[in-house]
Amino acid sequence: MQKTFTDQMGREVAINFPPKRIVSVVPSQTELLFDLGLDTEIIGLTKFCIHPIEKFAERTKVGGTKKLNIDLIKDLNPDLIIGNKEENTQNDIEELAEYFPVWMSDILTLDDAMKTIAQIGELVNRQPEASYLNHLISAGFNDLKTLALQNQIDKKVAYLIWRKPYMAAGKNTFIDDVLTTNGMANIIAQERYPEITLEELKISNCELILLSSEPYPFNERHIEEIQAGIPDAKVMLVDGEMFSWYGSRLVKAVQYFFEFQKQLDGA
Repeated sequence: MQKTFTDQMGREVAINFPPKRIVSVVPSQTELLFDLGLDTEIIGLTKFCIHPIEKFAERTKVGGTKKLNIDLIKDLNPDLIIGNKEENTQNDIEELAEYFPVWMSDILTLDDAMKTIAQIGELVNRQPEASYLNHLISAGFNDLKTLALQNQIDKKVAYLIWRKPYMAAGKNTFIDDVLTTNGMANIIAQERYPEITLEELKISNCELILLSSEPYPFNERHIEEIQAGIPDAKVMLVDGEMFSWYGSRLVKAVQYFFEFQKQLDGA
């Protein structure tokens, strides 16, 4: 049966419903598909789609999110490809869309993430499972927002995603929305992911600097490096998946942020 959906970039996507041969080219959305109860339907994923690890090992890897192996995807002959505007390149997506149905998400907030979970649930015929995930995420993050207000967590924060040069998550990003939900005020005024120097961070009176585990793998050595340049700020390593994966990982993120807020409360 043919069915038409509108993706989050306003494109109409006609698929054989329900899809039986899916290639997912975004890690958080790949994890979501498995958590919605799909298994053999997912025939291809990227080398970064590591959750769940046992499923990752069994599937064909179609390159990285920014550099897809187009020929390999063609060989797989999917009846649906699921991507994301920020994670994937326009050239790759446009080329794939000439041959296959490609459904794209565009996610900047937690509300966007839940909308995506619901829409992907419809796309793959797993609406009840998607609704349950969204119930857990909505309840959990509402509690986190309430807790942050009750505990008066109001930290001026910078969230670093890259080194040499340093780059931070700015406004109009999913990470910024997650920071705000947990009571933190992002000191980065620019949009998207601007470059920033330690000197700029220092004069911003930033109280808290979060070093993400991805895409750059910050470690303890980098805490010392940044602390030396900005002695008045607290510097912490954080799990980048919890701050930036916008699929079913958000269910696990709720408990992570309950513990994280306790650390902030004492900081």
